[in-house]
Amino acid sequence: MTAATEACITVEAQGARQRLDRYLAERGEWGSRAQVQRLISDGHVRLDGQVVKPATVLRAGQRIEVHLVPQTVTEGYKPEPIPLAVLHEDDWLLVIDKPPGLVVHPAPGHWGGTLVNALLHHWRGTRPGLDPARPGIVHRLDKDTSGVLVIAKDGATLADLGHQFRRREVEKQYLAFVWGRLRDATGTITAPIARHPVARQRMAVRRGGRDALTTFEVIERYPHVTLLRLFPKTGRTHQIRVHLATIGHPIIGDAVYGRGRARAVQVPAMRQALHAEQITFRHPHSGVRVRYRAPLAADLQILRRACSNAA
Repeated sequence: MTAATEACITVEAQGARQRLDRYLAERGEWGSRAQVQRLISDGHVRLDGQVVKPATVLRAGQRIEVHLVPQTVTEGYKPEPIPLAVLHEDDWLLVIDKPPGLVVHPAPGHWGGTLVNALLHHWRGTRPGLDPARPGIVHRLDKDTSGVLVIAKDGATLADLGHQFRRREVEKQYLAFVWGRLRDATGTITAPIARHPVARQRMAVRRGGRDALTTFEVIERYPHVTLLRLFPKTGRTHQIRVHLATIGHPIIGDAVYGRGRARAVQVPAMRQALHAEQITFRHPHSGVRVRYRAPLAADLQILRRACSNAA
């Protein structure tokens, strides 16, 4: 039996002349470069329909297929009665308000207590056509990011949503509390993002990286903090966090991209103050544009009041 296709990627112009393993590793979806190399070497990646080597150099327009790796049912994929804040559910979609601290996928150090475990319990098992390791998850939020997350309930819906994300037809909207006062009411951040050359778990703005575009508008200004609404036009790993740090206004509580900056005020933030507020896309079944919104998380409401009181 042929493994199901997890992703189909057409190599864009800026991806040309890169090694296949590096190109896939920098997308941040299949682990480290070493993990990607094993995936390619084991035949789970095809280039224009052919099994190739990790060092294969890419050309623009080539088609990469990444196939699901058969999973054995392990302790990490057991159903767990983790409550979900459901914003919407129908026969094709589940939309939730993800709380901060919830890991999306099981991984070393987080084999239990993840969204995958919660979904397997919510659905009383695996939905038809979905991989038990990633059941219907078409996009992700970092562990410490709260907000709206869309999950497909069957393979066709998952493929349709994946197509919309790749074609940038999905509109995403975030709220972030950042350090400092931004002067401009609106702005655009255009800076290419790639895997950090040394710290491989981090991303960085790098020449030759994948194009990344984020626009923003100021919602509120406080003495040492600004509340922004952000609209990422691309979907790079850690895009908003990296872009805001690049312009000198890292997200409050971001332990990875906000280090080393003296703080003039103490705020009650225990995690990165980033919230996925809204998402808009075409419903895969009806074809109608739909919009789902998650209210600002409780801990960020406390932060907002603290910032207002300090003004």
